[in-house]
Amino acid sequence: MATVTDRQEYSFQAEIKQVLHLLSHSLYQSREIALRELISNASDALDKMRYISLTDDAQRDSGPLEIVLEGREAENELVIRDTVSG
Repeated sequence: MATVTDRQEYSFQAEIKQVLHLLSHSLYQSREIALRELISNASDALDKMRYISLTDDAQRDSGPLEIVLEGREAENELVIRDTVSG
């Protein structure tokens, strides 16, 4: 005798600030470690793009590969951006 189970789907929505807050407070013990992880991820993205630009002629002149740290004192924010993700 087989049992038929109805499938239910749930959607999850969260603000990015809440997710980052949870990430920095639950996975990482300090802000410095979380910051290093974010910069490391940006560096990995640049390494991947550097490899793609060497193997794909269409991506060869995609511009400089850099990580930009922008302090916004008025908003008490630090923006980390790599040129791969814009």
